[in-house]
Amino acid sequence: MLRYYAQLSRQLRRWGYLGISIAISLMLTVGQPMVAQAISWGDLILRGIQVIQLSSLSDRQEVEIGQQINQQLTRGQVRILQNSQVNQYVDQIGQRLAASSTRPNIPYRFQVVDDRGVNAFATMGGFVYINRGLLTLASNEAELASVLAHEIGHIAGRHSVAQMRKMAVASGLVGAAGLDRNTAVNIGVELAFRRPNSRQDEYSADTMGLQTLAKTGYAQSAMVNFMSKLLQSRSVPTFLSTHPATSERIDRLQQAINPASSDGDGLDSVTYRNRLRSLS
Repeated sequence: MLRYYAQLSRQLRRWGYLGISIAISLMLTVGQPMVAQAISWGDLILRGIQVIQLSSLSDRQEVEIGQQINQQLTRGQVRILQNSQVNQYVDQIGQRLAASSTRPNIPYRFQVVDDRGVNAFATMGGFVYINRGLLTLASNEAELASVLAHEIGHIAGRHSVAQMRKMAVASGLVGAAGLDRNTAVNIGVELAFRRPNSRQDEYSADTMGLQTLAKTGYAQSAMVNFMSKLLQSRSVPTFLSTHPATSERIDRLQQAINPASSDGDGLDSVTYRNRLRSLS
């Protein structure tokens, strides 16, 4: 008899968990009727389990979502440069910066996009992308490091998570149980291209990037020099198309730089060009 009640109790618990999953799925279905129509019950139950709360997203969850975003991006939307020497060089610089950032406790991955346009962006979970065109435009390693440090600043500030939350709420995609994880990944992919960072986010990433440069020994002046170079270009690079006015950012950075520490590592242009020789 005791064995019977024990088996019955296990079955009730099992069906109770299934009921909870179905209930969560139904809430998501009500909130997203157009999506739910094309999804099987089995998928709904599975997706009901994979619900996240953006307001309390853990580092592990953020990294996992970032990995999924990266998989989608690199399956055809961006083409990663097939040059191990250049990729390793950029990753080496990025890892050095990430270790001195305000958020060194997550894994970072730095990838070079095979695109001659001048652009760089970051997605949640430690993923940074930089176009080969920006590598070519930079005059030295410190200028490249300044861009990487800025993108690390966005990750350290969890700006993508905040943008995802805003976009999900504005689109009515957040249900009572939270946000469907697959939907979160799709939003992350869209944000990677739209880059709707606020003015405050950009200033914050600039400030954190400047501090990271100083901690790693790179010349802080390189960030101002590279932005000045972009400001003088005839057309606005993609890198700045949705950012605050570059001239205003330069003024703020110049005020923040300590004149006594404006010099530093990474200003040797000859060494930098030699490291990128395989790009030509």
